Amino acid sequence: MRAVLFDQPGGPEVLRIGEAPDPVPGPEDLLVRNFAAGLNRADILQRRGLYPPPPGETDILGLEFAGEVLSAGPGAPGFERGDRVFGLLSGGGCADLVKVHHRMAVPIPENFSFERAAAVPEAFYTAAENLLELGGLRSGETALVHAGASGVGMAAVQIARQAGARVIATAGTEPKRQRCIGLGAEHALDSRGDFDAEVVRLTGGAGADLILDLVGAAIWERNLRCLASCGRLLVVGLVGGSKVSLDLSGLLRRRQRIIASNLRSRSLAEKIALTDRFRARVLPLLESGALGPVLDKVFLLEDVRQAHERLEANLNIGKVVLRF
Repeated sequence: MRAVLFDQPGGPEVLRIGEAPDPVPGPEDLLVRNFAAGLNRADILQRRGLYPPPPGETDILGLEFAGEVLSAGPGAPGFERGDRVFGLLSGGGCADLVKVHHRMAVPIPENFSFERAAAVPEAFYTAAENLLELGGLRSGETALVHAGASGVGMAAVQIARQAGARVIATAGTEPKRQRCIGLGAEHALDSRGDFDAEVVRLTGGAGADLILDLVGAAIWERNLRCLASCGRLLVVGLVGGSKVSLDLSGLLRRRQRIIASNLRSRSLAEKIALTDRFRARVLPLLESGALGPVLDKVFLLEDVRQAHERLEANLNIGKVVLRF
């Protein structure tokens, strides 16, 4: 099968389209002909040699897929050849064929193309799991969503609004901030400025009840300055660094919580439970059109280098997707 490969860590120039062995599905797996794959920051980090796949997983890039079932194992009931499915992977999404446990395969909504479906898993699983499950976001609370024009950020803005929260987003350019407003953010702030002071002002001094942080160390202190008493800071990305200094007394005094989360390192059982929650809470809203992925640009597989360059340069507004 064709796959996106690289022989040594480096920039987008190390990527190539080559031949790789077909995946060998187990008895509970589906073998899927892949037609689209979402691109993520994790792919860039892995290409650089900074984020290896979990033990036992393929080193082919790609954490989400959308395609048609070719075959189902004897322990994978409910699927037939030709079924359109999408889902989350630990790797291997940037290839013609993928194998996936049948309980992690989700039917593609009828009104979705393969490209739109491939833009869903990482963004909406991450946003829903952190906002609703780990963060316990409630109606009437204020949610601060960083990197609001990223795939995860745009999903989070929509999900928070659906939950009845007041949403404040940050983004680095005016077009990105306007896109956040269009998706339901009440305010969109310049991520390069003193957003913390503005959040405090906009909330009457209270601060944000929940902060979804995809940046990390670069905005750590500002996050703590605008986090409300009993607030929850959810750390899901480290593009701005990982090392911080922390005075625990402030957390104790204000009863604040810091929660770190990722998807890739979870066990199969945890990922199945995550998929079940997504199917129950988010999929119906995608099917009805109440929520939807935002596609920045779709690249042909052969143009994978350009796709990586666009994401790495932070030019995207929404998801970058590869089409097979």
